[in-house]
Amino acid sequence: MNLPLQWQLATIAAVRSETPEVKTFSLHLPDWMRHRAGQHYDLRLRAADGYEAQRSYSIASAPETEGQVQLTIEKINDGEVSSFLHEVAVVGDRIEVRGPIGGYFVWEAALGGPLLLIGGGSGVVPLMAMLRHRAAAGSRVPTRLLLSARSYDDLIYREELDALAADGSGFEVFYTLTRSQPSDWHGYSRRIDAAMLATVAGPLGRTPLCYICGPTLLVEAAANGLAEIGVPANRIRTERFGPSGS
Repeated sequence: MNLPLQWQLATIAAVRSETPEVKTFSLHLPDWMRHRAGQHYDLRLRAADGYEAQRSYSIASAPETEGQVQLTIEKINDGEVSSFLHEVAVVGDRIEVRGPIGGYFVWEAALGGPLLLIGGGSGVVPLMAMLRHRAAAGSRVPTRLLLSARSYDDLIYREELDALAADGSGFEVFYTLTRSQPSDWHGYSRRIDAAMLATVAGPLGRTPLCYICGPTLLVEAAANGLAEIGVPANRIRTERFGPSGS
């Protein structure tokens, strides 16, 4: 039985832009606890008049990053917490957090694979934690990531993903751009469907361990597509959030 998690004051140690609408916030935690790749933290803002706003954000960093966590956060129109973080918060500010939270949508090297990761937009964040953990653990489990975004500039972590795919560890990445593509684009140019999944997942065999994260419609389409190509339901784990363009 898990003990209730307590709120603590984390300090913003660094801020890095990932895309025009996405930033990664490195938070130093006085009461750090090792997380599992795929878990999240709650963030809470409290105004002087007592008003509170609270949101949950996936952890982007590997569990091996001690003393702090990284949260990659997309700015949402009219989003109270994300707008504050993007427009107001600076290095040195303190913010209330609680975590790590979650036990279903998690992966660790000991679980093995083959591993199929499917993300839409900022849904790649918990999947990135899994990939960073895989690298830190020295795992060579065959792994493929299919990442959907609106445009090339909206691909979060693109340079790091390409570097991981080039390191010879058995990881491959595939992109699909659903709204606009560069003139020299060689990736996919449509929403995720069963035919795309069959091509990407095929080399992993009939029963890869699958993690899907993104907007509800993308998650449902990907899960249904995997079922259509014969992946057993007990090998598919999903996490979804509200509408987002991917």
